[in-house]
Amino acid sequence: MLRPEIEELLESLYICEEEQGPYPKEEASSAAADESLSHGFVERRETGLRLTAAGREVGQDVVRRHRLAECLLHDVLGAKDEFVDTDAGRFEHVLQYDLAEKVCLLLGHPRERPHGKPVPPGACCRAARSEGIHEVTPLCDGRPGLEGAVAYLATRDNREVQKMMALGILPGAPIKLIQRFPSYVFQVGYSRFAVDLPLASVIYVRWRERPASTTA
Repeated sequence: MLRPEIEELLESLYICEEEQGPYPKEEASSAAADESLSHGFVERRETGLRLTAAGREVGQDVVRRHRLAECLLHDVLGAKDEFVDTDAGRFEHVLQYDLAEKVCLLLGHPRERPHGKPVPPGACCRAARSEGIHEVTPLCDGRPGLEGAVAYLATRDNREVQKMMALGILPGAPIKLIQRFPSYVFQVGYSRFAVDLPLASVIYVRWRERPASTTA
C-alpha cells in the first residue's frame, strides 16, 4: 500500500494530464515526488513531473476511488455538498481494490461523480456492461413490470429508513414495479405497497432489464 501523499500526487498528476486540471507545482520537489520517482511512477522533465505508464495506472485508480467515495457519500449517505470532496479525499485511501469493487457494485457502476466528471471504469464495470447488467436507478425511473433487487435507500431520514426496513424493503430484497400512476405501486415479496414520488425517489433498484422510463 502506498503512502497517501504519493497517491495524492499521482491523482493530481492524472487529473492534470487527462483532464487539463491544475499542475501540482507545490509537489514537484516533495518527498512524495522523490518516492514516486524511485518507484518509477513519474519522471522529471523540463516542464515538471510527468506520469509513467505505471504511474498513470495508479493515478487513475486513485481518481476512481475518490469519485466512488463521492458517489457513496452524496447518493447513499446524504453528505452535504461542501463536505463531499474533502471527506472523499480521506476515504479514497481506505477504498482499496476489493472494497472499491464492492462499493462500485453497490452503486450500480456509476459513470459520473456528483455534478459531473467521469468515474474511471474498473474491471467490474467492464464485466457488467459486457454482460448487459444495467445501472442502479431510483424506483420512480422504472417502468411497470420490471423486476430487480433493492440496491440501497438514499435517504437521511431515519424514520423513513426504519419504516421501509420494517416493511421488508431492504438492500437485496427482490422488488417489482407494478404501476407509476396515480401512485407508485410495487411488490416486495408477497406484499404490495403504494408510495408517492418522494419515497419512490429514494429506493434505488438494480434492475434485471434496462429501466427506460415510460408513462403509465
